[in-house]
Amino acid sequence: MSTTTRPAAAADVAAIVALEADSFPLDPWSENLVGEGVRGALPTVTYLVAEDDGTFAGYAVLSVVDVDAELQRIAVPEELRRTGVATALLAAVHAAAADGGAERLLLEVREDNLAARLFYERHGFAELGRRPRYYRDGTDALVLSAPVTMVP
Repeated sequence: MSTTTRPAAAADVAAIVALEADSFPLDPWSENLVGEGVRGALPTVTYLVAEDDGTFAGYAVLSVVDVDAELQRIAVPEELRRTGVATALLAAVHAAAADGGAERLLLEVREDNLAARLFYERHGFAELGRRPRYYRDGTDALVLSAPVTMVP
């Protein structure tokens, strides 16, 4: 398995939208919104794609505003989880955030998503706060923060 990352292109929109629906069924982003982000019509937003041996393997969405960057989305197909794809995407997010001048990377994660919370903890994120009833089903969001670094 050889995972690479790159900026998303128009040809990736359908795969991103499909994975978005699978990964975030309660609140998936629309094809229009994804398309705008990939095209660069959203000024602070960057879409990154992971490929495994040339095949779409996931995506991440980053927004950089001043010294703060926010990881808005990261998704990997279930069959490719725990294979290093998310780690490669997170490294690309850190690099893009650093290129944008960010010093801190923020994200929200569902309080009940233990696998994601452990992943982020392993990658240096710490809890910064909590957003009660943040998600549509009433689940709290944990706000996590990590310094922006160039992850190997």
